[in-house]
Amino acid sequence: MPGLYLLAIVFSGAGMAVIDARYRLALWRTPLATIVSVAVGVIFFLAWDVVGIITGVFFQGDSPLFIGISVAPELPLEEVFFLTFLCYLAVLFYAAALRLKENRTRRRGAAAEDGAGP
Repeated sequence: MPGLYLLAIVFSGAGMAVIDARYRLALWRTPLATIVSVAVGVIFFLAWDVVGIITGVFFQGDSPLFIGISVAPELPLEEVFFLTFLCYLAVLFYAAALRLKENRTRRRGAAAEDGAGP
């Protein structure tokens, strides 16, 4: 079924955006920094793909799940969406890790103030 892979990526990205909005991890907390981080990552990985395509390491496979639109020779449209998904996921994991660290530090500080110890 053409487009199924792209649909899965978009659906998963939408799920990540819902989690991001719910916990205000990245895009809903610092939109400009998130957009710049994701864009820089996508540009880096697209450049990596172009080098791989030029050297013959990467090539577009034949799959009935692709919609058949290429951004460049051997670079399907789905790759751009996947790289965006991947970079956004990395930003969300980083933001979530920072949030967990902040919460743990805050709890330890509150426990120390109460005299409860570590």
